[in-house]
Order: sequence, then structure tokens, then C-alpha cells
Amino acid sequence: MQSLLVHTCCGPCFVYPYGVLQENYNITSLFFNPNIHPSMEYVRRLEALSGFCSLNGVELRVGEYDPTIYFKEVTGRESDRCRMCYSIRLNEAARFAAEKGYDSYTTTLLVSPYQKHELIKELGVSIGNNYGIEFKYWDFRPGFRAGQTRAKELSMYRQPYCGCVYSELERYANKLIAHSSKLTGLG
Repeated sequence: MQSLLVHTCCGPCFVYPYGVLQENYNITSLFFNPNIHPSMEYVRRLEALSGFCSLNGVELRVGEYDPTIYFKEVTGRESDRCRMCYSIRLNEAARFAAEKGYDSYTTTLLVSPYQKHELIKELGVSIGNNYGIEFKYWDFRPGFRAGQTRAKELSMYRQPYCGCVYSELERYANKLIAHSSKLTGLG
């Protein structure tokens, strides 16, 4: 059976791809996400993934958590932050997969309908080629809702934003404005 390293952004996004891939691949999950902010959000996501991996006998590898890696790459390029973020994480996954002798690698980012699939695919293949490791592309989006439903049934922590501080601000922008206006009497 071929070995597959799955860069994993969070537990709920791992549920569906794992279900699809487990019969044909020996899977290892790599949790490397320096984009996640704040640190307690990172901890919640890691705990949820760890519990799922433990329950299913999946090897979990955890990369270093250093958000400065993300901020150094993104600062001044916020409009292209997704490309920078994908690149950071896929570079580490490809490096790790090649170094440890995996047959190929992929990412759970491919399950979300909110991610930029063509960009992920393009970067995954290019970065994989740089390290001499095959990037496997699957369009897992049709299983997104089923994976989220299963994660809910398992009482897994499910986050309300992609992980970076920018997406958190965008998600809550209107609420923050309304709340601030109310408190300052400007609303």
C-alpha cells in the first residue's frame, strides 16, 4: 500500500478525505499551520485532530507552531495572502514527505468549497516537483457537508473561520462595527 502524507488543516476537514483514502493508502496526518491565530485556536484544532487520529489509528505528526513564519510572508502582501499561506504549508508538507520517504502528499484544504482549488493544485504540483514528491489532487468538495456532519456527530471542535487573523477579522467585521458603534454611542 502506498504511503500518503496528508497536510491537515483541522480535524473536521480530515474526516471526509480520510474516509475516502484509508482503503488505498497508508495515511499520516501532518498538522503544520502557522497561519492559525490566536494560539488557543491552534490548540483547539490540534486537539480535535489528535482525538480523531487516535480514534482511527492514524499517525499524527505535528510541525512547529510559529506564527511569525506566516506573518513574515504575508505582511505587505495581504491581498495575496492565500497564495502565501498555501505555499508555506505545502512547502513544509512536501519537504517532510520527501525527507521521510512518502510516496506522495496532499492536503485537506481540498475539501473546503471556500478554498482556491486551482491555486492549491498548481502550488501543490509545483512545490512537489521541487522536492521530487508527487502531489495528489482530489476534489473532495462534494463530501464537505458529509464530513462536517460526521465531525459534529463526533463532537469535534469546528472552527468558524479558516484560521488566519485576516479571515477572522473579515468574518466578524460587521459585528465588530455594530458593537463598537453601540458602545461608543456613534451608532
